[in-house]
Amino acid sequence: MTARSATSAPSVPRHLPANKDLWVFVLGDFVIFGSYFVIFMVSRHQERGLFIESQRHLSLNIGVVNTLVLLASSWLVARAVQLTRAGEFERARTMIVGGGLCGLVFMVIKAYEWSAKIAQGHTFPSNNFFMYYYMLTGVHLFHVAIGLVFLGVSYFELRHRRRVGSVETGATYWHMVDLLWVVIFALLYVMR
Repeated sequence: MTARSATSAPSVPRHLPANKDLWVFVLGDFVIFGSYFVIFMVSRHQERGLFIESQRHLSLNIGVVNTLVLLASSWLVARAVQLTRAGEFERARTMIVGGGLCGLVFMVIKAYEWSAKIAQGHTFPSNNFFMYYYMLTGVHLFHVAIGLVFLGVSYFELRHRRRVGSVETGATYWHMVDLLWVVIFALLYVMR
C-alpha cells in the first residue's frame, strides 16, 4: 500500500471510550492511589529492613497468579468492547462474563491469601509493611467489587440496549482496576 492510498482511505472517527465523568473519576483514583504509592515508598525507605523481611512472608506465586488472572480479565473485557463495536453482542456478553469470573477468582485468591497471612500472625497492626499490605490490597479489592458491578451493568446493556458507550465505560473502569493491581503487585511482591 502506498502512502497516498493510506491517506485517502476513509478514517474511522476516533473518540474517547466511556463518558467524560468516568475519566475524571479514573484520573482522581490514579491521583489518590499515586499518593498511597508515594507514602508507601517513603515508609519503605525509612524502614527498608523491616519491609524486606516482611515482604518475604508474601507468596510471589500467589501474586503472579492474581496478576495473570486480572490480565486475562482485561483481555476478555477488551475483546468484549471490540465485539460490541462489531455488533456481536452474544459473544461480547460471553467475554464480559469471563472477565467477571476472573474478577471473582481474584477475590477468592485474595481472601485465601489474607486468611493465610492472618493465620501466620501477620495482621494489620503487625507492622507498617502489613498495614500497607492490607490497606492497599483492601482498597483495591473494594475497587474490584465495584468493577464487577460495572461489568454487570455492561452485561445488562449487551442483553437489552446494546449501547457501546456503556460497555466502554465498564471496560475503562475495569482496566483502571487491573492497572492499579499491576503497580500494587510490583510494590508489595516484587520490589526488593
